[in-house]
Amino acid sequence: MRADRAEARVPTIRPARPEDAPALARLAEATFRATFGATNAPEQMDRHCREHFGAPIQAAEIADPQAGTLLVDDGGPLIGYAQVRWGETPSCIAARSPGEIRRIYLVEAWQGRGLAQYLLAACIDAIRQRGSDAAWLGVWEQNPRAISFYRKCGFVEAGEHVFRLGTEPQRDVIMIKVFTPGEQPRFVEIG
Repeated sequence: MRADRAEARVPTIRPARPEDAPALARLAEATFRATFGATNAPEQMDRHCREHFGAPIQAAEIADPQAGTLLVDDGGPLIGYAQVRWGETPSCIAARSPGEIRRIYLVEAWQGRGLAQYLLAACIDAIRQRGSDAAWLGVWEQNPRAISFYRKCGFVEAGEHVFRLGTEPQRDVIMIKVFTPGEQPRFVEIG
């Protein structure tokens, strides 16, 4: 019976609050390890997680005025999150005022249900609300599923940059979606 009730809950996408930092830290580390742990050295994964996913780190990111964190919440443990930010932009991004989709993750049980499209749409809406004319992101070259997803959502390859996993340099494909003035989002926000 409990599983049926869990399935009936409708996830919502909401901005993170300071008190979400511990739960976000656990979710961020768990989804990062689930996504990349099998194909990377454990010591590099451990170092990356220590440097990027503690509760104080997440609290600072939530408080950062040049960033935004969105959570996917179904009333139980958090099931996904995304982060957007403004600031440094790779030279391959030709836009007046781009925003970056820095992270976007869902727990495995919620993947493949269309929720990632809503979360991405919420990121794009957040970026547009800041007056940005494009969204960009970096995706690991060895993650063809994610690259295909972003292409399907209108992103195109623009270049590359180095992503450091611990001390190991890895190649990320840089992708961009330029906004057409007056364009409506492809997906409606849920919740």
